[in-house]
Amino acid sequence: MAEDTEKLSGLYLVATPIGNLEDMTLRALRILKSVDLVAAEDTRHTRQLLTHFDIHVPLESCHSFNEHQKVGKLVEKLQQGSSIALVSDAGTPSLADPGYLLVNEALKAGVEPVVIPGVSALTFSVTASGLPVDHFQFLAFAPVKSGRKRKFMEKIRDYAGTTFFFESPFRVGKTLKELAEIAGADRQAAIIREATKLHEEIRRGPLGELAALPDNWRGEFVIGVGPASDKSDENESDD
Repeated sequence: MAEDTEKLSGLYLVATPIGNLEDMTLRALRILKSVDLVAAEDTRHTRQLLTHFDIHVPLESCHSFNEHQKVGKLVEKLQQGSSIALVSDAGTPSLADPGYLLVNEALKAGVEPVVIPGVSALTFSVTASGLPVDHFQFLAFAPVKSGRKRKFMEKIRDYAGTTFFFESPFRVGKTLKELAEIAGADRQAAIIREATKLHEEIRRGPLGELAALPDNWRGEFVIGVGPASDKSDENESDD
C-alpha cells in the first residue's frame, strides 16, 4: 500500500544539504515527498538526492540558463493549484543560486512562497569563521575580470564589518594575495573549505599568512574577511 501524503499547493523553497546528507531536515523530506513537482537547478544531482531518501516525484530543470523560459509555466501551474518545491544543487535557493526570478514572479501572481530553511554555506561560514559577525555583508561570487574584481576588493576594504563571499578553487590563491595587498595583510580572515563534507577544513589568520599558504586548493570555498582593526576599534569605542 502506498504511503499517504498530504495534499499541498503553492511554492516551497526547500534548502538541501551542502554535503552531509544527515543535514536534511524532517520538514524538507515531508515537503519533497508531498509536492506535485520539484523544480531543480540540476535534475541529475537532485535525482540522486531524492533517490537516496526514497522520494519519487516528477523533476523539471530550472536554472540560470533556462529560468526565463520556465518561470511562466511554473507560475501558471501554481495558479492552477499545483505544489512545486524549488531546490538548488545544494543549500538554499536564491542564495547565490537560481530562485529569485521564480519567487518574484510568484509573488506578482499572488503566490506567497513557503520557505523550508536548512543549512547553507553562508550560515555555516558565518558561524565557523571566528570573525565578528554582529554585522556582515555577503557578496556572492568574486568577479573574474580584473577591473570589477578590484572594485569588489575595495568594497571589502572599506566595509566596517565582516565580508563573506564564494570563490573558485582555481582562484583562491590569487584572490587571497590580491586581498592582502588591497585590504591589508594584517586583516583577519578565514577560509572555509568543503563545509560539512568529508574533507571540511577551516583556516584562520591574517590575510598575509593565508595568502602565503601553498596554492593547491581543491573543493568549494567561502572566504571571510574581518573588519579593519582601526574600524573595529572605532565601533567598540562608539559602543
